[in-house]
Amino acid sequence: MEEEMQTGKKKTGKKGKIIISIFSVLLLLIITIVTLGSFYINDKLAKINYVELDQNKIQVNPEVLVKAEALETYRTIALFGIDAREDTYDKGNRSDCIILAILNEKTKEVSLVSVYRDTYLKMTDMYLDKVTHAYSYGGPELAISTLNTNLDLDIKEFVTVNFEAVVEAVDALGGIELDITEDEVKYINGYISEINRVTEHSSEEITTAGKRQVDGVQALAYSRIRYTEGGDYKRTERMRTVIEKMLQKAKNLSVTELNKIVDILLPKTYTNIEAQEILAMIPELATYKMKYNIGWPYETKGATINGIWYGPPITLESNVIRLHKEIYGQEDYEPSNAVKQISNEIIQKTGYTK
Repeated sequence: MEEEMQTGKKKTGKKGKIIISIFSVLLLLIITIVTLGSFYINDKLAKINYVELDQNKIQVNPEVLVKAEALETYRTIALFGIDAREDTYDKGNRSDCIILAILNEKTKEVSLVSVYRDTYLKMTDMYLDKVTHAYSYGGPELAISTLNTNLDLDIKEFVTVNFEAVVEAVDALGGIELDITEDEVKYINGYISEINRVTEHSSEEITTAGKRQVDGVQALAYSRIRYTEGGDYKRTERMRTVIEKMLQKAKNLSVTELNKIVDILLPKTYTNIEAQEILAMIPELATYKMKYNIGWPYETKGATINGIWYGPPITLESNVIRLHKEIYGQEDYEPSNAVKQISNEIIQKTGYTK
């Protein structure tokens, strides 16, 4: 399935104040922890799985390190939503959702950049492939390195959430309402069947289009659909829709009910940010405002290579320049030699220059 050119950015307005992403869920959890009172804080944070990464395995392009001062006011955290069959964060799990949470610590603004899972990039020290596979091949270290070396970044921190937690969380919320199209009905039941088998649930199939209340299995199945028009871009939108609906439902819950959701999601959250650091971040995050919520690459067009569909940036170099200009405020940005080389490799494979 070949996608048309995707361009443009989305600057958030009033509705954008609600961050519809994994980061939203994490912020909601932090807020919930605060509302529960200081007595509960350490108990809740202890439920998060702390992971110590081998920083020697995380690569950064040399030119980025030389110009480190240009990014010193920004803190970039890689957020991964993995499709894990077991409670694990490590390699073997594809990152179906990849988001860069970029905190401007000077202006107190946050921008979210969703990197499309099928984006054709170079796995660090390996070969060109879908970026979703980096996590599967080498866990968070390779996934972070791939983002660093292809986008000229210096990411050191990550948060991973197991998407299987969506099933339990939506059920704990009493379900959510989704508007399912005819095209989506064609594919959703295959996912429902698979998730039922893996999670030992028995959710019903969906046979008609329209608005309906769905349970956790059905909601997760909906978020996985990727073969309708729009492909991976539409899939990313569905994931955001599910999380937005969860947030809307959660806003009307009592503290006791929110506490139940927290206890479901936190044990399925993995990070190399220490609990005390998270605690120190709480007052700061509460003051941040949303700036951008965009998809990346800005410009891309589907390409089938050896029978496999990919989403190459057009071009990687120009997409990296625009990212650094618009998100990191770096005017006249000059990409690293590594990015230029990877960009040329992608052009040679696809023939796409515009």
